Amino acid sequence: MDDVSTLLNATFSEPAPSPALLLLGQGKDLASERGVECAGALPAASDPDLVERARAARAALGDRAFILGHHYQRDEVINFADVTGDSFKLAREAAARPDAEFIIFCGVHFMAESADILTSDDQTVILPDLAAGCSMADMAAINQVEECWEVLQDAGIADQTLPVTYMNSTAAIKAFTGRHAGTVCTSSNAEVALRWAFDQVGGVEGTGKVLFMPDQHLGRNTAILKLGMSPEECVVFDPRKPGGGLTTQQLRDARMILWRGHCSVHGRFSEKNVTDIRAAVPGINVLVHPECKNEVVVAADLVGSTEFIIQTLDAAEPGSSWAIGTELNLVRRVAAAHPDKNVHYLDSTVCFCSTMNRIDLPHLVWTMESLVAGRVVNPIVVDSDDAHWARVALDQMLALPGL
Repeated sequence: MDDVSTLLNATFSEPAPSPALLLLGQGKDLASERGVECAGALPAASDPDLVERARAARAALGDRAFILGHHYQRDEVINFADVTGDSFKLAREAAARPDAEFIIFCGVHFMAESADILTSDDQTVILPDLAAGCSMADMAAINQVEECWEVLQDAGIADQTLPVTYMNSTAAIKAFTGRHAGTVCTSSNAEVALRWAFDQVGGVEGTGKVLFMPDQHLGRNTAILKLGMSPEECVVFDPRKPGGGLTTQQLRDARMILWRGHCSVHGRFSEKNVTDIRAAVPGINVLVHPECKNEVVVAADLVGSTEFIIQTLDAAEPGSSWAIGTELNLVRRVAAAHPDKNVHYLDSTVCFCSTMNRIDLPHLVWTMESLVAGRVVNPIVVDSDDAHWARVALDQMLALPGL
């Protein structure tokens, strides 16, 4: 770890900025995942009245609007959220507010899509910045997944394979999963979802397979650590290579066919980060998200979703030391909520979710003031056929035990 000394204070220390951190602001960002721009004039981030404008617009909207804030959002946005949580919790919260005319989703595009699928036709889901995409979700395009399925058919294994897609996927991928009798999963229930999926194709001890999209690390970690599979039973399908870069025999021998996708935030953490923080802070507990690489997960003490991370710190003993491997905004917030514990960031440089951070207070104010003025901006509308089949996959997840 670079400059471990910066992480050794009893209170939380801010990591150094990363040169790759996306600079935010008004105007076009055609290199972003979704290649779009924010229409309209954004308030200046330096506007001294920005917070008051947000309060006034929020008050004017009243019960007509319901604001959702993902754990990885900036504090300035979270301050105006009615509910905070992970992507699935927020989508369910949106569905539980049928009287809200507008659902303002302060997250990323796939999350807003899920909210649109689960809410009624009378409600409008809004994403304050359409450029707030998700690099992981965009690593699995629907045409690539359909081509992958053709490869599995040619290998004679499609009828033995069930798709399972992570919540962090587009509506089109969820719809593909629904059409092929699969299910959606979250980082909290991936084990339950995979056990259910394997039961549909002969059981964990059988020969059936799961096509897991789009995060290879969550799929691999769950298969190996929870289902007892070997690394050799997990193969990675690379959509950029002919046949996914795999032979027919490799596909036939595999039990977990993992999509070549990953989280740009959690993929940064390394086994060396874990080794260095243990050397620097004796007795520290290392807690990481299951989207991290397998070697990081194996080296950690605890692994779990964002909700698990929060709950674990809530229950931790005063004076205990923790190194957390997830997005920096969440780690900051957890550290601030637990000044009696020593909370460290697992990496020594900034690791924001850059697309999530596109939604800032100017975008939120612009969205709310537009609604007050009678203008609906940035509505998220999922194609009706995709919405139907994605809902089938989501309903299958809702039917899983323990959710």
